[in-house]
Amino acid sequence: MEEIIAKIKKGVQSLYSYVTQPTFKRKTSITYQVLWNYILIFMIVIVLGIFFAGGVGAGYFASIVKDEPVRSEKQLKNSLLNYEETSEVYFADNVYLGKLRTDLERQEVKLEDVSDNVKKALIATEDAYFYEHDGVVPKALMRAVFQEVTGSAVQTGGSTLTQQLIKQQILTNEVSFDRKAKEILLAMRLEKFLEKDEILESYLNISPFGRNSSGRNIAGVQTAAQGIFGVDAKDLSLPQAAFIAGLPQNPYSYTPFTQFGEVKEDISPGLNRMKTVLKRMYNNGDITKKEYEEALKYDIKANLAKRQPSSTERYPYLTYEVEKRAIEIMMPILAKEDGYKQKDLNESEELYQQYYNLADQAIRQNGYKIHTTVNKKMYDNMQKVTKEFPYYQGTRPADKIDPDTGEKVIVNEPVDTGAILIENSTGKILSFVGGRDFEREQLNHATAAVRSNGSTMKPLLVYAPAIEYGVSFPAKTLINAPISINGYSPGNYAGGGITGLTTAREALKKSYNIPAVLQYKEIVNRRPAEYLKKMGFSSLHEADYTNLSTSLGALERGVTVEENTNAFATFANGGEFVDAYMIEKIEDNDGNIIFEHKSKATKVFSPQTAYLTLDMMRDVLTSGTAAGINSKLKFYSDWAGKTGTSQSFRDAWFVATNPNVTFGVWMGYDSNGSVETGGMSYSQRNQSLWARLINSAYDVDPKLIAPSSRHQMPGGIVTRSYCMLTGTLASGACAEAKLTVSDYFNASHLPNGGGNMPTSSESYVFINGKKYLAHKGTPAEFTVKGIAVSSDFFNSIGGQYVTDKSAIMPKGDNYKNLIIGGATLNDNGKAPGAPSVTVNGKAISWSASGDSDVIGYYVYQDGKKVASIKVDDSRSFSSSGKGTYHVVAVDIAGNLSKPSNLIEFNKEEKAEDKKENSQKDDKKKDDKKKDDKKNEEDKKPADEQNEPSDEGESSDDQPAEPREQSKPEEDEDEDEAA
Repeated sequence: MEEIIAKIKKGVQSLYSYVTQPTFKRKTSITYQVLWNYILIFMIVIVLGIFFAGGVGAGYFASIVKDEPVRSEKQLKNSLLNYEETSEVYFADNVYLGKLRTDLERQEVKLEDVSDNVKKALIATEDAYFYEHDGVVPKALMRAVFQEVTGSAVQTGGSTLTQQLIKQQILTNEVSFDRKAKEILLAMRLEKFLEKDEILESYLNISPFGRNSSGRNIAGVQTAAQGIFGVDAKDLSLPQAAFIAGLPQNPYSYTPFTQFGEVKEDISPGLNRMKTVLKRMYNNGDITKKEYEEALKYDIKANLAKRQPSSTERYPYLTYEVEKRAIEIMMPILAKEDGYKQKDLNESEELYQQYYNLADQAIRQNGYKIHTTVNKKMYDNMQKVTKEFPYYQGTRPADKIDPDTGEKVIVNEPVDTGAILIENSTGKILSFVGGRDFEREQLNHATAAVRSNGSTMKPLLVYAPAIEYGVSFPAKTLINAPISINGYSPGNYAGGGITGLTTAREALKKSYNIPAVLQYKEIVNRRPAEYLKKMGFSSLHEADYTNLSTSLGALERGVTVEENTNAFATFANGGEFVDAYMIEKIEDNDGNIIFEHKSKATKVFSPQTAYLTLDMMRDVLTSGTAAGINSKLKFYSDWAGKTGTSQSFRDAWFVATNPNVTFGVWMGYDSNGSVETGGMSYSQRNQSLWARLINSAYDVDPKLIAPSSRHQMPGGIVTRSYCMLTGTLASGACAEAKLTVSDYFNASHLPNGGGNMPTSSESYVFINGKKYLAHKGTPAEFTVKGIAVSSDFFNSIGGQYVTDKSAIMPKGDNYKNLIIGGATLNDNGKAPGAPSVTVNGKAISWSASGDSDVIGYYVYQDGKKVASIKVDDSRSFSSSGKGTYHVVAVDIAGNLSKPSNLIEFNKEEKAEDKKENSQKDDKKKDDKKKDDKKNEEDKKPADEQNEPSDEGESSDDQPAEPREQSKPEEDEDEDEAA
């Protein structure tokens, strides 16, 4: 050991001696200098390299972002804070309805209304240094770059919340250094303008969170909280917050719901992500171990929100209607901001489409609150009644185009319906029924389907305008008989209802077509369809202004239930039209009102015209075509309305108004099939539905639906007696004929009397129940005295268009002694054919003459006329059972037929009768002798001549010869026949 130590010591000493020698020092110095120079050069090269690389990198970075504009503070804030937000719809009285349709649902929320659990979970997971960095974290960024360059399997990401916000709102999701460089630049700039909490709030409102329980795409933490767990963002528990905070990394993988709103069978990806978030929160010290462990045990799947149908699913007709109307409201508002007017939009299809698209985008993405006039309870009640109504007609085959194949197929089409309830004074649409099944037919039958409005057109286009012009009034005399106007021959319902003369009130009550057409013919040159335009009819064509059939609702296109019902409200508003509306106001997401409806009244008719028309329509419900309505209602109100049926029974209508509201209901097939069926009539079905629907609205607001007040009579309405025959003010002659009644008149348009009154007493005959003026030669015994009115008067109300003037004669006892000028019957110019007589016991009867101008028959006994029997009476006679009888036909000119065959009674008398007759003859001879003797004594003329027999009779037993035929009179109406 000592030897070893000695050797080491000796070696050290030798080494020391060597290095201390001058030669070694010189060599060492040279080596050191060389080595140091190398090290120095290497360090310089490295430093230069770093600077060079940095310069190249800086240059490259600068070249990348050189085209990115330098955004101002205002521009950055507008880009990040004005994010899309789903608009909401409200029923009346601020009752929430739902969200409008959009590709991405989002609802804004303030940061203070978000649970702290969400904030902590998000920061711990996405950006642990959020409150320390200035927009980017270099270490994280370098790590991300290194992982990208090396292709590391673990990608931790290098984006802060600020960078993610920039990427979502300003840039794209493109993976490139170009986009990343711009992201870094903008993030650092944004941090100079926004506070951290502003950035965090924006991120929470912008980020996507997968789908909600309705299957809709969602963004924003408030929408996520409600759509996934059914709570507000401020009420999210720790595990719920952790689950939601983990979604933005991969929202559609982690979301628990399918696109149909169903819960996925496997939600483990989202649960695993939640566990990661909880772990980071625990490691970050945001939660305790106990909170961490309890949160892991939380059953996410069991606490997910139940599937909620969207507003479009629950209220499809209403939601789509609100969307359409909101777009129509926003278009001119947006156009005005750019200097355009509504006229510009109407005249340019391209401009119209441009602002339509802008308005459509605005109402879906600007977070508007759209407040409607629709009463939720009334609306819900009406949908329920419509769905459960048991009396719909059955289906009918109809052609339809298969959307998949494009081929025509036959389907069983059900009858559909549309209804609308409008507040008169404001025009508010309180409720409506768009149809029976939106899935089958998306057309809104209340607001968009145009149909013929049938007889509901009559008060709107015929009677109210005629009253306004001063040419009509409720008591106006109208003709209800077959007519032809240049080949147009309208008929009444089912071809019946021919009553002769009638009044405007009666014609409207019973919905007679012919009087309406004649009344319209009188005023059509004044273009009364202009009144329809004033009352909101938007689909009128030029032909609608001139066609007589328009008076019966035969429009070129048609009218919607809304427009038709809205027009009827004009009468309840004293003749002023108030346009119906559904959107009360639109607010932006800051509560500013950008639109608010203001009702405006347009004068259409005078108050007097409106009231007279209303009063006529009251009769429709009391004794007219809707007389059964009141018994179906659970309340009383002063309703005035009109039924309607279109041509070929394609549409059934009933519209009625009271002092507060107007309600209209339509039924029909979309393919225009007939609604006429057996059993309950289409009109009864429609009226029953009308009653049930209005009853359901009454259940919600009785005071509104059933006001205690009645339609108020304005000044200027007077009551006057009028002549039932002419509709003119009553005169003494009319009163003497017992043809006077009373009705309402506009004091400014009282009808004239005098020349239009019954002018003469005339004779007439009955033939087959019809009245004809007697000719000069008509035997008096076949005539009846009555009152005749001049042809001029009846031509003034359309008598010249009547094809059978005898049908003008009104029915009823009041008119039994009435004859209308011009109702004449021509003599056929020849003697009537002889009748054939038969006997049954003592009664004789005979056949009718074959001639149409025969007015009666003479019956003769033993050559003497014993009876005159009118043609409409029984063709029989009870004889005495003695003598010989025959019958002669008599025509209107007094011409007689040849005698009929003879009927003889008692050819052989009994012995007692012979003896009695012989004694009578002997007595007559004795008396004659005494008289002769006395005459001789008095020297007086022998015999006095016998009195001449009656005209047309013979003194013998032979039948009388027919008298000479008179020449037939000229008849102005040669086409008339019995």
